[in-house]
Amino acid sequence: MSVGVLLMTHEAVGQALISAAHHVLPKLPLSVEAVEVPPSSDPDVMRTLTAKHARELDTGDGVLVLADLYGATPCNIGLSLSALGVHLRCVSGLNLPMLLRVLNYAEKPLDELAEVAASGGRGGIFIDHA
Repeated sequence: MSVGVLLMTHEAVGQALISAAHHVLPKLPLSVEAVEVPPSSDPDVMRTLTAKHARELDTGDGVLVLADLYGATPCNIGLSLSALGVHLRCVSGLNLPMLLRVLNYAEKPLDELAEVAASGGRGGIFIDHA
């Protein structure tokens, strides 16, 4: 068993990140899916759809939700899944380094993987010293 990864994003972000991850790692070591929330969507309908995806991803070790923006609708939907009985951890600020770090530590349990995700996201930020 392993942790499932669910990207909760605004339109076109999640699939683009999965595609970029496939470019770096042709065979992803974890199951990764994206739910992209369109601007005009009904949050209740999206919550139901997202809960279905999350339950399919959970093979017994839980689901790591990686959301693009804390406080936005995709993140709020992801966070609400625990109230529906989905065993999850949610990390916001999704970027490609975060996703790649998670995929490189696929053997970690859910709680540790959430920490790995946050560390990877922060560590992937660089400011030049020009």
